[in-house]
Amino acid sequence: MSPSFSAPRCWRSVVLALALVAAGPAEARTVWRCVKDGTVSLSTAPEPGSKCEARQLADDAVQTPNLWGAMGVFSGVLYEREQDGVLVYGTRRLPGSREYLRFTAQTPPGEPAHEGLGNVGAPRLKPHSALFAANAKRYGLDEAWLRAIAHAESGFDSSAVSPKGARGVMQLMPEVIADYNVSDPYAPAESIRAGAQHLRALLRRYGGDRTLALAAYNAGIGTVARYDGVPPYAETRAYIDKVQALYARYRAALGRPIERPAL
Repeated sequence: MSPSFSAPRCWRSVVLALALVAAGPAEARTVWRCVKDGTVSLSTAPEPGSKCEARQLADDAVQTPNLWGAMGVFSGVLYEREQDGVLVYGTRRLPGSREYLRFTAQTPPGEPAHEGLGNVGAPRLKPHSALFAANAKRYGLDEAWLRAIAHAESGFDSSAVSPKGARGVMQLMPEVIADYNVSDPYAPAESIRAGAQHLRALLRRYGGDRTLALAAYNAGIGTVARYDGVPPYAETRAYIDKVQALYARYRAALGRPIERPAL
């Protein structure tokens, strides 16, 4: 009988299990996030037929990144198989796979889960459409994710100013405006370009973890470092949930498959 486990944030346990069996230097491990036909799996090696991205995990990391995305609660299986003469572990059932363990994962919801989200609203594709498409492509971002952040930040209002001094469509803070040479933060072209650059930098900093990137975009890199993860701020956590809910809606509106776990 295969082992099984369930925990409040079991996706961390799954990622850790993958990291422990992955080959790599003692100080870091590589886990591959693989997407095929809108389904997501985690693996210790690239999967044949899937588009896979490597994510580096430090052995001494206090907080394991969420590599799944916003998928709610789901049950899955970690499989063992031979690939190129070595044992490989992954959550997609491929030819020759053997069941290794079962798990139940709890990830952020894909839809609003509590009143703190406020009015999420329907996707709006017309505002600054060409700018979002061009900058998402230029900086290697998912256009739906970039649009979802702008929607949550300003509702696409180029004249928006927050009480904390964030400005424009992407609600750029003064330090971001300076870092990315923005001459007019109210100009949609500059705001979206700098916002996309900043988000790309955050994703690189956090190994592709969108949740940590959103936390830093909202609360600042220093705050994420201080708490070694998502800070315990109700505003930041509601913001992350709202963007994730909007992200699913924008993917659907753009005609792209909504990611789901490979089972």
